Amino acid sequence: MEQQTFRAAYDVLQKHAETLREQKEPNIDDLLKIVTESVAAYKVCTKRIDAVEEALKAALEGAGVEGTGTAG
Repeated sequence: MEQQTFRAAYDVLQKHAETLREQKEPNIDDLLKIVTESVAAYKVCTKRIDAVEEALKAALEGAGVEGTGTAG
């Protein structure tokens, strides 16, 4: 999968989720492709989210804002 934006990867996840929800019977022939594309898209999304979290943390620390830990 080529470099994607968060939005494009998220759209892939949404499309595949909708496809799987709407199926009356599982289409095994397409399942491997759906899973492979979904995993790649998920990795893009999590990588982008992690990068944004790190950038926000750095910006808040640089501004002297307390309590920049994530809520768990």
